[in-house]
Amino acid sequence: MAAVTARAIMIQGTMSGAGKSLLVAGLCRIFAQDGYRVAPFKSQNMALNSAICADGAEIGRAQAMQAEAAGIEPESAMNPVLLKPTSDTGSQVIVKGRPIGTMAAREYFAYKRNLVPAIMECYRDLASRFDVIVIEGAGSPAEINLKSDDIVNMGVAKRVGAPVLLVGDIDRGGVFAQLAGTMMLLDDDERALVKATVVNKFRGDPEILAPGLRQLESLTGVPVAGVVPYTDADIDEEDSQSERLERRRADVLVDAAVVRLPHLSNYTDFSALDAIEGVGVRYVRNPRDLGSPDLLIVPGTKSTLSDLRWMRESGMEALVKRLAERGTSLIGVCGGYQMLGREVSDPDGVEGAGSLAGLGLLPVRTRFASDKRQVRACGRVTARSGIAAGVSGARIEGYEIHMGETFLDDPAAEPFCMLRSSEGERADGCVAGNVCGTYLHGLFDSPEFTERLVRGLFRAKGLSAEAVRAFDMGAYRARQYDELACAVRSGLDMGLVGRILEEGV
Repeated sequence: MAAVTARAIMIQGTMSGAGKSLLVAGLCRIFAQDGYRVAPFKSQNMALNSAICADGAEIGRAQAMQAEAAGIEPESAMNPVLLKPTSDTGSQVIVKGRPIGTMAAREYFAYKRNLVPAIMECYRDLASRFDVIVIEGAGSPAEINLKSDDIVNMGVAKRVGAPVLLVGDIDRGGVFAQLAGTMMLLDDDERALVKATVVNKFRGDPEILAPGLRQLESLTGVPVAGVVPYTDADIDEEDSQSERLERRRADVLVDAAVVRLPHLSNYTDFSALDAIEGVGVRYVRNPRDLGSPDLLIVPGTKSTLSDLRWMRESGMEALVKRLAERGTSLIGVCGGYQMLGREVSDPDGVEGAGSLAGLGLLPVRTRFASDKRQVRACGRVTARSGIAAGVSGARIEGYEIHMGETFLDDPAAEPFCMLRSSEGERADGCVAGNVCGTYLHGLFDSPEFTERLVRGLFRAKGLSAEAVRAFDMGAYRARQYDELACAVRSGLDMGLVGRILEEGV
């Protein structure tokens, strides 16, 4: 087995949403800027927002983002265990990038200790190839009901010998109670691993906090490593709790509405669309708020059958069908594509068995299977009619993550595109007038496709499309990582962080 050589530092938080993912990304960027070979690591992640690595492995979107911030390719070792919720009490369990089954919460709690060898194998692999590993915890280490056999917070810090920075979110209020209370609930050996605290997401003059910070140091017995300012850096976040889903823009010429499904996955598919000047992407949960968008998107979901029932019972299905009948441009992605067809069947019980009629807007049928397709792909739009007429021939790329296969139900039906991957070439998707569907996540990150689609939407409203330009998302993200790194550097005592990294535990 390769020797462990990397130095490690771990970011744990007082709660979910304390900003751990962004701080890890910021530190990855800083260490990379300073000449270190750095990699992120999160032993267990729970998120519906995932990414596909070059070898087809699936990991949490946050770790893929952190790898990008570090200037490296994401890989499964960075997130050895990913839980994708399929219900309020169960999740699909993905280990080293591949699904091993679906477990109820209690079943997984009893099983998780079996994952420690895989987690440690992944960590040692990374540590043998990088100088620094920035580790992210999950939730809070003070969740005393979950501390038994912990594999993501203090359990990891102990196993790899990582010093911990404990982060609290001042934007939500009560940050001193968060940090002091968390330290109080830790065991003595756990408390010894915490080398400093961090106040995150601060708006205002840090000097105002000085008296409280001094008292906090007295209460916790460790220094405050800094006060990190609230940043507006546009970085892909971990899951669908993102503030982005609540965002509204005033400067909208073209309105794109995304149905906010209960099990919405990979909502970052639409970031590039939202970045185009004059285009506003909004996420709609209540049918009353749907209105009359210029573009309607039914996105991916981890639970197609469950969310299809929700569409039907909430009244969203009727409104979507009515808009489609009026000629509104409609795109379904992955699970959304499946819903737009004539039927979704689950004979093997992948999502609980049974079948449901789809919205009937595309002449396709979907059959679930236990094998999961995980692959990066690229190709071109081949459809020439309807919504695809203005984008025919456009280059596209992205990735597929799905457990169903969709078949054209009409010999005359027109596939949306032709895709190439490591598994060969195949037709994907379907177009029927103003409605189309595809399995390709990340479609809107393809500049040629998105620019031509949006120009068509502008022209349909009688607006000039000359100024419409798709974003260079790679360059844009690089600037955002630099902005994040600048904010983290300005707020943290990097000298102290460096000493903690060097000294370890």
